[in-house]
This record gives sequence, C-alpha cells and structure tokens, in this order.
Amino acid sequence: MSFQKELEVAISAVRRASFLTEKVFNELVQLRQKHQSGAIIKSDQSPVTVGDFGAQAVIAALLHDAFPQDPIVGEESADFLRSNDEVCNQVWSLVQESTKRASEFPELGRIASKEDMCNAIDRGSYVGGPTGRMWSIDPIDGTKGFLRGDQYAICLSLIQDGVPVVGAIGCPNLYWDVPATADGRRGLVMAAVRSRGCYQYELHKDGYEGERVQMRPVTRSSDAKFCEGVEPGHSMQDTQEQIARELGITLEATRMDSQAKYASLARGDGDIYLRLPRSMKFEEKIWDHAGGSLLVQEAGGIVGDMFGKPLDFGRGRTLNHNHGVIAAAKGIYEQVIAATKKVTGNDPQFAL
Repeated sequence: MSFQKELEVAISAVRRASFLTEKVFNELVQLRQKHQSGAIIKSDQSPVTVGDFGAQAVIAALLHDAFPQDPIVGEESADFLRSNDEVCNQVWSLVQESTKRASEFPELGRIASKEDMCNAIDRGSYVGGPTGRMWSIDPIDGTKGFLRGDQYAICLSLIQDGVPVVGAIGCPNLYWDVPATADGRRGLVMAAVRSRGCYQYELHKDGYEGERVQMRPVTRSSDAKFCEGVEPGHSMQDTQEQIARELGITLEATRMDSQAKYASLARGDGDIYLRLPRSMKFEEKIWDHAGGSLLVQEAGGIVGDMFGKPLDFGRGRTLNHNHGVIAAAKGIYEQVIAATKKVTGNDPQFAL
C-alpha cells in the first residue's frame, strides 16, 4: 500500500495546525510577554492550552472526514473547554479561521459549531491496541519551546498493527537549511512513509513535492554529535554526558525542545538522541515518538529503547514495554547501545 493519500492528508493537517499555533504565539503569547515585560513561565499555560485544543481539533476533524473508520489517540480531551466558555470561545475563533483559510482538502475538516469542535477533540480518546490502524496526535510538543518562540512541533502519525507507517511533524521555527543562516527561511514539515524515505516540505506553501533528507553516514562514535533536549527534567543529562564520554564524543550537542530533535537527526544536524528515563516506572506516550521515530528510520537511522528493543506502539497509549528511547545513525547505533548498557548497568536507578 502506498499510503499516498494518508501522507498528503497528514501534511495538510499539520499545516493547518501550524497556522493556528503560529497565530496563537503571535497574538496571545507575545501580547502577554509585552504586558509582563518578560518571558512567560510554565505556570501560565493558557496560550498553550488554546493552541493544544485548537491544533488537535483541526487535525482530528480532517482525519475523521478523510478516514472515518480510523480511531485517533490524542493528547487532549475537551472536558476543560466544555466548562470554560472564555477559553472555548478563543479556541473556536482560531479553529474557524484555520479551517476557512485551508486550501488543501478544503472540503474536509470543516467544523460547524463549538460542540462539533469539542467532539473533534474528543475523538482522540482511543485507547490504542496491537491491530488495525490508528492515528496519534501531539498538538503542541515542546511547551516551553513554544512559549519562548523556540522549537516546538506538531506531531502526527499513522500506526498500523503497532508500527508507525506514516509520520508528519510540523516545525514552524526550524530553519530549512542546515547549517542555518541568520536570514534563512523558517518553517517546514518533515514527513515519511515506511520504505519510501524521509522528505522535508515547505510549511507555508501548498504542495507535496518534498526534498529528500538523510542522516549523516557516520561509522565512528567519536565523530558523532548529540541532539539533546533543553529541559534537564525530561531526561538524565548527567548520565548522557557519561555515555558521550564513553563514546569519545567531543562535539557540542545540538539542544532543542520537542520532536524537532527527530527532524534534526533525520537531516544530519545531529547523530544521536538519548532520552533516558528518570524512573524505570515512567512510560513514554506513543504520540511523543511515533512520528519522529519513523522519520529517523526512513532517513537511515535506527530507533529503539535503552536496551536496544524496538519501540512497540501497539500496547495502548504508552510505550509500556519499553524503557527510554535511543535514536542513532545506523553505523553507530550498536556502539551507542553498548555504551548505554555499560554506563547504566551498575546504576540502581536503571534496574528493572
């Protein structure tokens, strides 16, 4: 199966949601920054709340019209909107504008009322499972990056029988070119279909003619470069530094929020991504990795957990049979797994 329609719908859905999230940032976040004379802190998440709900609504509505039999695993539910008229009205205004301006699949994803909008969001309540098709949505991945005006991502994936087969990640603030230039254009969608390669597409321009991207063909771990998260609370950065030393890595890591890290790896701006759990009881959400892992695999990399096991997206809404995530170029993946096992093997924090 070519999954061509699924690919085009996924790219278009991410573009719609990206328009909405960019508008949220430009109108809500910057306004609050101006009034507060400083950066927005994590506790003030109302702009993110509006963006999360709106993005999931427009994506879910388009998916439902295009593939009505496919269930959806989404991060958000509409319970809060149903009890908060002010926020609901904000989201509704953004959703209306985003869907009305859509030129790709304009007949699909129309939302007639606030109740229809809430119903679209609630379509993301599927519990997941090992068989059949389902879509996963992360409407805004990288909350703090979004609020800072740095990297965040809109993430979408089609999972079939527990395996991602289509992935599309919108990165509104990621530069098109590597290395980036100060006057370079920003905004891209990176997308992949299993066994068909990984491509980046214009975010702010219609069409499905992409530019193929690939990971760097590194074979020595000492030549590799890490891509790490900005927030230290999301992974064990001290342990990751020990692993980097074990691998002989001296290059400075690329740091960014969200699944934009997967996109950066896929096009060679980094070779290794480690996300080690702070607790072995922690379960990663499938929407945090389904799309990104496929991009890396189709760009020439391998993705598994910290023990080298493939990620299993057929166990519900979480990766409950995996621990942590490691993505790396194919030529050094086994070296990274070996170094991780050596560094963490005697650490009781990583004992099962």
